[in-house]
Amino acid sequence: MTAARIGWALLAAIAAFGILGPLLAGDPLRQDLSATLQGPGAVHPLGTDQFGRDMLARLTHATRLSLGFAAVAAVAAAVPGIALGLIAAWRGGIVERALVSLADAVMALPGLLLVVLFAAFAPGEFLPLYLGLSLALWVEYFRLTRGVAASLLARPAVEAARLFGFGPWHVLRHHLLPELAPMLVTLLAFSAAAAVTAISALAFVGIGLRPPTPEWGSMMTELLPYHAEAPLQVLLPGLLLALTVLGLQLVAGARR
Repeated sequence: MTAARIGWALLAAIAAFGILGPLLAGDPLRQDLSATLQGPGAVHPLGTDQFGRDMLARLTHATRLSLGFAAVAAVAAAVPGIALGLIAAWRGGIVERALVSLADAVMALPGLLLVVLFAAFAPGEFLPLYLGLSLALWVEYFRLTRGVAASLLARPAVEAARLFGFGPWHVLRHHLLPELAPMLVTLLAFSAAAAVTAISALAFVGIGLRPPTPEWGSMMTELLPYHAEAPLQVLLPGLLLALTVLGLQLVAGARR
C-alpha cells in the first residue's frame, strides 16, 4: 500500500468517525457530575471527562468541527491566492509588483501571530480564527501560482496559442491548470494540516474556540490537569489530531 493510500485511508476513517459517531453518541454538552472521569464502559464507550460528559460524543463533534474548519480555511485561502497569482503572472508590471509587495507584507508576520491578532478581537469565536488563518495561508498559493504560471506563460506553446488568437480561458484550461493542479492539491493538503494544527494550538493560549464547544485542542487543555486520573481521555483528542495531520502529510508528500 502506497503512502498516499495510507493517508487517504486514515482521513477516510477519521471523517467516518466524525460523520457516523453522532448517530451512536449522545449530547456532547450533557453533564453528569456523578460520573466524572470514568473509564470506558457500556454506557460511555470512551469514558467521560471532568464534567461527566461523554467522550465519544465530544470527540465525534470535535472531529467534524476540526476537519470542517481546516477544509474551509484551506479552500478560502486557495481561491484568492490562486486568482491573484494568475493575475500577477498574466499582467506583470505594476500589478505584479503591487501584489508581490502585499504578499511580502503578509509574510513579514508569522502566520500564527496573524491569527492571534484577529482572534483577539473576539476571543472564542469562529469567524476571527477563520479569517486569520485564511489570510495567513493565501500567500503560499499566490507565490506558487505566480512562479509556476510565469514560467508556463513563457513557453512556446502558450505564445503560439496567443498568436492564434486563443483567449485567457483557453490558455488557463489547456496550459496552466493541468500543470498547476497537482502542486496545488499538495499545497491544499499541507494548508489543511496547518489549519487543524493551528486551531488546536490556539486553545493552549486561551484564544481558541470558547468552551464548552468540543474541539481537540480545547479538550486537551481542559483535561490536562487530570492526566494522572484519566490518561486515556487526554490522549484521545491528541491521537486524532496526530492521525489527521499524518494522513494529510502522507497525501501531500506522495504527490510531490
